[in-house]
Amino acid sequence: MNPPPAAKQSFRAQMLQAREEAILGSVCRLLAGKGFEAMTVDQVAAEAGIAKASLYKHFPSKEALACAAVVRLLNQAQAVLAGLPADEAPLAKLQAAARWAMGRQLAGELPALPGPHSSLGAALRASPECSAGLSALRGLLEDWILGAQAQAVLNPALPAPAVLYTLAARACDPALAWLRDGGRHSDEQVVALALSACFEGLRAR
Repeated sequence: MNPPPAAKQSFRAQMLQAREEAILGSVCRLLAGKGFEAMTVDQVAAEAGIAKASLYKHFPSKEALACAAVVRLLNQAQAVLAGLPADEAPLAKLQAAARWAMGRQLAGELPALPGPHSSLGAALRASPECSAGLSALRGLLEDWILGAQAQAVLNPALPAPAVLYTLAARACDPALAWLRDGGRHSDEQVVALALSACFEGLRAR
């Protein structure tokens, strides 16, 4: 017996989803360009092209906006990583993850890493959905790091969290944009150079 077809979203539900997607895309760009402290709800509303009152119907606060944007980004990352071939080597999977994140950074859609005492970091830690998403992504990446170290293609003397945070910092590094804006390299070339510099530096000697 075939399962019943999935219920089709109403036009109103589709419009609400499209509006939320536009809002969260605007939040990601503002977080990447200005940072959480400088970002305002007024700027998000203007960037998304909606009234501030309409924005509050979707998200009650600036912190809720930021958390929802990070959850959206985590879900996108999980979908990309889940699509990698199961038999691909752990190092290749790590490189694919870094390549995706660097591409998002060059597109102006990857928020900078929050400091340990930042208000954004506190908001993310207070969000169960953010915490769960970050924990799942971290566990997956650290498994690949350990797998690459077991294959002697990453330095086994480096703790997995140190490798993970190094990769995260490189993905968020504004030097990528500086290199691109120098006019000598395309986005693809900048990412290739950054990947080579990062992973060659982490390789086991």
